[in-house]
Amino acid sequence: ANLIFIISLAMGTTITISSNHWVLAWTGLEINTLAILPLISKSHHPRAIEAATKYFLTQAAASALVLFSSMTNAWQTGQWDITQLTHPTSCLILTAAIAMKLGLVPFHFWFPEVLQGSPLTTGLLLSTIMKLPPIALLYMTSPSLNPTLLTTLAILSTALGGWMGLNQTQIRKILAFSSISHLGWMTAVVIYNPKLTLLNFYLYVVMTVAVFLALNTMKVLKLSTLMTAWTKTPSLNAMLLLTLLSLAGLPPLTGFMPKWLIIQELTKQDMASTATLIALLSLLSLFFYLRLAYCTTITLPPHTTNHMKQWRTGKPTSIMIA
Repeated sequence: ANLIFIISLAMGTTITISSNHWVLAWTGLEINTLAILPLISKSHHPRAIEAATKYFLTQAAASALVLFSSMTNAWQTGQWDITQLTHPTSCLILTAAIAMKLGLVPFHFWFPEVLQGSPLTTGLLLSTIMKLPPIALLYMTSPSLNPTLLTTLAILSTALGGWMGLNQTQIRKILAFSSISHLGWMTAVVIYNPKLTLLNFYLYVVMTVAVFLALNTMKVLKLSTLMTAWTKTPSLNAMLLLTLLSLAGLPPLTGFMPKWLIIQELTKQDMASTATLIALLSLLSLFFYLRLAYCTTITLPPHTTNHMKQWRTGKPTSIMIA
């Protein structure tokens, strides 16, 4: 059964990326959504079912908006071609639909919840393959989209991806917010240099796959378990440390390159203020990447005694009842 779902995922993604007609692109998105749902709800845990429901509702709404925007465009211009999206209202609706599909702010609420409710392997698919069709649509329609709207979405996503990740202890949620922040960077530059968006996306996918697979091998879901994981897999820990720092965009690691190129491109386009802002906002995500990296290097013995334990194991005080 898993094989069927994965083949359907690959097929849905391929249909959307290679289509020229809006209805075909929509079909691919729908196949994708339906194929990943059983993978999310596989464990039958109430949280997994909740995650699948949230995912289904948001993706169905986004797909309906894609169809609505393309129909409005076809009604006004007689064009069903993806690259011929010229009607302004259609462009706005499509931007909202793609933002919902990707989990860009302000349509981001479903993504951390869904990722938290899914197993790590499904989380990997959700953060990588499931982002490819919407990014492809964004790439194809980028010349006709509204620059102000996209820049606003980008800055908000980078800010919120950074702020919200600070307070998390669940690694899947941290990775969800990191994903939102990275998508912000991609959206910032998609109008001016779409190739850069794709480069950023590919490198993000490579690094995220590495992180998820390492966590899956180490069986780590929380920061506290990450601290003791070095006993089982020391070499994986070192790799995880480097990949996290690369995701944070620290030179001389790979993750620094797309950030550098995006800042360079935005500066060329007289958007130095936007570039400065998203660069400063990515310092927020740098903080939680560094905290994750610190937890991978920390060498706690596997069974630490809790210093609060003495308070908890004291005799319960009996309350006198008059």
